[in-house]
Amino acid sequence: MKRVALYARVSVARSSQTTENQLRLLQDAAARLGWTIVAVHTDEGISGAKSREKRPGYDALLKGVTRGEYDLVAAWSVCRLGRSLQDLVAFLADLQSRETGLYLHVQGLDTSTPSGRMLFGMISVFAEFERAMIRDRILAGLDRVRETKRLGRPPMSIEKTEAIRTMLAQGLGVRETARRTGAGTATVQRLKRAMAVEDGEETVAA
Repeated sequence: MKRVALYARVSVARSSQTTENQLRLLQDAAARLGWTIVAVHTDEGISGAKSREKRPGYDALLKGVTRGEYDLVAAWSVCRLGRSLQDLVAFLADLQSRETGLYLHVQGLDTSTPSGRMLFGMISVFAEFERAMIRDRILAGLDRVRETKRLGRPPMSIEKTEAIRTMLAQGLGVRETARRTGAGTATVQRLKRAMAVEDGEETVAA
């Protein structure tokens, strides 16, 4: 009988996705296929993108594989094992080097067979491609937001700036100039100070 290690992982606890639900399905498969479950490893609330050192259940699983304790590793889905194609391929290589098979419930494959190993490679490639597509869509959306959203106060037009300068030069007060042009009083005040500085420089030059 095959000595089987079960592995389950969830990133966030949800009613529809728990390690208990994953393990229940794997235990049903074990009973149906005549496996002997010799170990159960889980990681709760840990992303698949985390390194092996930050996934204690996964680390314990790999140590068991290295010691030759399992004939087969069973997981609910390929996405429970890791998030990068490189990590998944390395994981499969570790299993193969120890002549340990891999069973994935959702994908319905067993890498102890040649067709299962080929399918695992294809699934890994497409899973990585899907994540890359999602990442690209998110980045493209952010770029569109940056292009359409004005960050900060838009610059004042030359026409409005000249209108403010003209009114101030004619002796109009700051508040009245702001009211007529629709500019903020702080903006008008800033332009008035700039005009005063310019006048001072012209006087010194003369």
